[in-house]
Amino acid sequence: MAGAIRLVVGLGNPGKDYERTRHNAGFWLVERFAVQSGVALRKDGKYQALVGRMPDNGAWLVLPQSFMNASGRAVQMLAGFFKIQAAEILVVHDELDFAPGMAKMKQGGGIAGHNGLRDISHRIGSHDYWRLRLGIGHPGDKNVVADYVLNKPSAEDRDAIEGAIGRSIEILPLCLAGDMQGAMQKLHSFEMPKPRPVEKKPEAPKAVAKPEPKVEPKPESKPEPEKKGLFGSLFGKKK
Repeated sequence: MAGAIRLVVGLGNPGKDYERTRHNAGFWLVERFAVQSGVALRKDGKYQALVGRMPDNGAWLVLPQSFMNASGRAVQMLAGFFKIQAAEILVVHDELDFAPGMAKMKQGGGIAGHNGLRDISHRIGSHDYWRLRLGIGHPGDKNVVADYVLNKPSAEDRDAIEGAIGRSIEILPLCLAGDMQGAMQKLHSFEMPKPRPVEKKPEAPKAVAKPEPKVEPKPESKPEPEKKGLFGSLFGKKK
């Protein structure tokens, strides 16, 4: 069918050191979809990728194994050999600008600093491929993004990402059949649950300090007048 997706590319980094990191969210989805579809992903040295093919429609599933910043090599070779157009390619990748649990799809657009997208766009000479973006959250500081994406998400974030992957896999048959609008409508109709407000415990009443009793100053004792003897009164100095 015209406009149907013929090549699904998951982005990530190969090797055990990276398999559980946020940057490999694209790998997670394609691997899970391959298992559910009964497709074996096998290493192909010619493409430097793990490659499998859907039995019913012949669509390719690809996980480039040449690290993120060289992801486009496998895409370029497969698309060139099988004459796959940019609009027939779906790239699945992690998205910093979305919270964990969010997934959205679009065609074309910028690369937002993503090295995998940058290499694919450069090698196939187009931005017109489809993107399935899996939210991984943002660390809040652009200076720590590189370390953030190459670290594991928390258990809570991983569960949220897995939920988004599950919903995304449900719409992939529509993509492979060419119903991209239907796929987007179904995927985007999911509303992220709002975080529960944190209940604040009532503060214990502050103890009111009792005023210290005022200590009245003692009256100064006046020196007793000097008692003058008989001679003192008689022979005292005259003023």
